[in-house]
Amino acid sequence: MTIELGHARDTMRRSAGAVACGIALPLLLAGCGGGEGLSSPSSGSAASAPAPAGISRDALVGRWGVASFHTEKDRKRTEAEARAQCKQPYVIAQGPGDGVMMHAADDPKLYELRLKAGAGGKTYLGFEAPAGDPQDRELLSVKPKEFVARFVDPDVHARYGTFIYSRCG
Repeated sequence: MTIELGHARDTMRRSAGAVACGIALPLLLAGCGGGEGLSSPSSGSAASAPAPAGISRDALVGRWGVASFHTEKDRKRTEAEARAQCKQPYVIAQGPGDGVMMHAADDPKLYELRLKAGAGGKTYLGFEAPAGDPQDRELLSVKPKEFVARFVDPDVHARYGTFIYSRCG
């Protein structure tokens, strides 16, 4: 039994370390890149995609435990890790417009991101730009207690993986 408890503690430490790295890494990378290539939301001059009919921003607003995975076989474990992160939730708030306030990849600053309807019934979350823009996240599924998203840009997706957001409380 002592061995099992030790293994559980090691697993919890690794999980906490992975989440800490997932939060710290974007901040460090943002400092290295100086924000080059990251366009901020415009004042509405860019063509934006219509909001998807089936998802409202209210479905995303709230307190979330967050974890990510790179291979599908890790998904169940990652769902449990996301729920465990509710001790230090990631807060998604309503934006001043019709979006939600979240971080962009590799940037510690909060931005207002909007839901966008894309081709083939896909749903995206991102800046005022056409749906499927490289800076967007694709929402793979949205349920009342969980949503799953991945970055569209293949390099960013390779670094961060697929995110699971588990509603806290």
